[in-house]
Amino acid sequence: MYESNNSNTKTQITSGTIARTVILILALVNQVLTATGHSVINISDENVNTLISTGFTIVSALIAWWKNNSFTQSAIKADAVMREDKTR
Repeated sequence: MYESNNSNTKTQITSGTIARTVILILALVNQVLTATGHSVINISDENVNTLISTGFTIVSALIAWWKNNSFTQSAIKADAVMREDKTR
């Protein structure tokens, strides 16, 4: 059974979660800008620009959400319980 420590204790969101989320947001913004005709990556050939942008978005999305991204306090505590359970 899991016993809660102090309910006032706040756990921190990991830097990996923040980094993956920021990369995903940047990729999505880049994709939207490219789709609306604003060239973020300054390449003369529009097909190459779209291909690079789409590839960047797909790879970023896969990397960002492959791992468990815990933002809420409950999710972060559940991750700790999961890690503790795996070590048993």
